[in-house]
Amino acid sequence: MTNEVQPGQILIATLRGYSSSGRRGKDFSPLLFLEGVAPTAGVAMAPRSILTRPEAYAQKSTNMTRSLLPSVAVAIACAAALAAGCSKETPPSQRPAPTVSVITVEPQTIPYTLSFVAQTESSQQVNIVARVSGYLDRIAYHEGDLVKEGQLLFQLDPKPFQTQLQAAMGELQSQQARYTNAMANLDRVKPLAKENALSQADLDRAQAEFDASKAAVFTAQAKVDDAKLNLGYTTIRSPVTGLASRSLQRQGAYVNAMADSANLTYVAAIDPIWVNFSVSQNQTAKLREDTQKGRIVLPKDRGYDVDLVLSDGAVYPYGGKINFADPSFSQDTGSFLVRAVLPNPKRELQPGMFVTANVKGAQRPNAVVVPQLAVQQGSNGHLVYVVNQAGVAEVRPVIVGDYYGAKDIVIVDGLNKGDRVVVEGALKVIPGQPVKIVAPGEAGAVKAGDAAGKAPEKPAEKPVEKVPEKIPAEKVPEKITAPTKN
Repeated sequence: MTNEVQPGQILIATLRGYSSSGRRGKDFSPLLFLEGVAPTAGVAMAPRSILTRPEAYAQKSTNMTRSLLPSVAVAIACAAALAAGCSKETPPSQRPAPTVSVITVEPQTIPYTLSFVAQTESSQQVNIVARVSGYLDRIAYHEGDLVKEGQLLFQLDPKPFQTQLQAAMGELQSQQARYTNAMANLDRVKPLAKENALSQADLDRAQAEFDASKAAVFTAQAKVDDAKLNLGYTTIRSPVTGLASRSLQRQGAYVNAMADSANLTYVAAIDPIWVNFSVSQNQTAKLREDTQKGRIVLPKDRGYDVDLVLSDGAVYPYGGKINFADPSFSQDTGSFLVRAVLPNPKRELQPGMFVTANVKGAQRPNAVVVPQLAVQQGSNGHLVYVVNQAGVAEVRPVIVGDYYGAKDIVIVDGLNKGDRVVVEGALKVIPGQPVKIVAPGEAGAVKAGDAAGKAPEKPAEKPVEKVPEKIPAEKVPEKITAPTKN
């Protein structure tokens, strides 16, 4: 039985070349590549005639074995020495200590400010309602403009009310004449009754006529006053100084004082102006807890100051005070209403605007403040890098509080006085490894001398491997059969 050698295998043998007539030919390399594999440099392919003559191979098998052993031993020794030399790697150079800048923790007293989303409201908004019915003759103001107290807004048709006033005044004059006649008659009857010239009944009638005429005069005077009021109600003026809204009725429309058409417009006073915001139950509980633990000191008499920040980030130039706090929480939102009053002389604030209200006055004693860049976010919360006395970086878990200013943050717990916190170069820090502290702004900077005096090192070039040449297809045997033992 013959064993077939698969393509790609390498035969290690000392082969002698023989021609087709059996004469000895050229010696070949002991490495033999089979079909489909190209020989390496310096290795020749055995002729097909030798590989296809098992009897020639059998005759030389003894000599081949004896000559093969020294060559194999030398090859193995060289390969082992080469492998041992390649396995030795140059140890990596020691990494220099990273440069960082630090700040020293120093507790300080800082203002404690609470920020709320607030909305402005008119300090006095008055609905303008018609008190009498009539036709609207004129709209006397420019809608949306600022109106002064007492300025004319609307004018109803006054003619019917002028007529009523004249009728009331006529009735008053009639009653006054009656009253004058009754008083004169009483003056004549009294002396006659004393002399018994007239009966007591005549005196009583004269007195009753006088009293009735006097009462009629009061009634007529009241009608005159009522007619004057109704006539005055046809002229509608602004009760306050403020911004007047659009007119709900147009000129010529009939205004019914007993219907919805009586609503004409409203005027909103904006100087001073109110600012409303809500404080939740959780915020109230946290403030009470911090106050009891001494973390926050409230102002005397709860005299909080309120500053506003507009929607575009601009700071409102005028401050105010809190003048009202609702004593009960809302059942819908779980918060209570707080109101502040601020001057508004330039009318920069208008009712309904959303602003940010900063409530100031409280203080936070012994507060630890660090830059926001020093605080990192870890898997278990916030942390900072602290440099100990030996110059080694350590990880310190912290509990953060409120933001302070634009770039700082308050550390509630985790840092003590004198701790050196890494501010710049934190990304290069390895916990437990030494660091080099430099001035702020120099962490990670490259010196000019180092950059100009040292050229960048070129990476080591890898040895180029020689690619074996392809064996021509006509020289590669289609199939190689290994000889069998006899």
